[in-house]
Amino acid sequence: MLETLGQTLTDLLSGLPGVSHEVERRRSLGDRVAGRPGQVTAVEVRTPDLVLALRSPDGRSATATAAREVRGVVISRQSVTVAQWLELLAAELRRRAAEAALDDVALRRGLVSLGVAEPGSDVVVDPDDVLAGLRRLPTLLAGRVPADVVETVQRMCDVLLDLLPRLAGSPTVSPEQLHVVNRTATDYLPSTLRHFLALPGDWAADHRDPAGNTPLDALRSQLAVLDQAIGQMREGVLAADTNRLLANGRFLAERFHRSALD
Repeated sequence: MLETLGQTLTDLLSGLPGVSHEVERRRSLGDRVAGRPGQVTAVEVRTPDLVLALRSPDGRSATATAAREVRGVVISRQSVTVAQWLELLAAELRRRAAEAALDDVALRRGLVSLGVAEPGSDVVVDPDDVLAGLRRLPTLLAGRVPADVVETVQRMCDVLLDLLPRLAGSPTVSPEQLHVVNRTATDYLPSTLRHFLALPGDWAADHRDPAGNTPLDALRSQLAVLDQAIGQMREGVLAADTNRLLANGRFLAERFHRSALD
């Protein structure tokens, strides 16, 4: 594992300010003769206020520690499990990437390669079962976002659950319209939520951009845009259904007018 970690960190930390790492190796005589780098025995990641160390002297079992520093002075150190160590590493790297406003696609891929699940990765709507995914989506957010956000998502899912069957059975709906609504349900809405859930909780609630907005403010704003768009889609479909109803009424009035019955 340490070998993979050492290789991956070099790519993960490229261009990430304030983060460095060191890799310790044990080189046998055979390694030196063959020009091999040797076995990785320890990896240390250092940020301005956190030092994460993972050591495996025997190449089998590993011990992990996390230390907090203030101006180079260790104020706390604790032993953690390897899984906890990876989660601390992931959270710290995401925080630094957000501070630097970096594209974190490569970061996410690197963390996945280390077996670290992306926070919010469970917030999905399966394109093969869209309706079940929409019913499940609000329940996945309970306790992870404020109640008003859950309520907004619930309202949007309810509208989509009503809208999708109407679209599927409507003769006037174009394939493009159906595609947009499906993408909203399976991509735009869940990915907006995943982007927010990927942020550390304290950062999402307290960090402010130059305009004074927090990531939570940004989430609410983006959901409002989607909510309005979904509402407009529904109004358009209902207007078309209403027009068909009125046209059917005119047809019936003409077809069964008293003179026709006579």
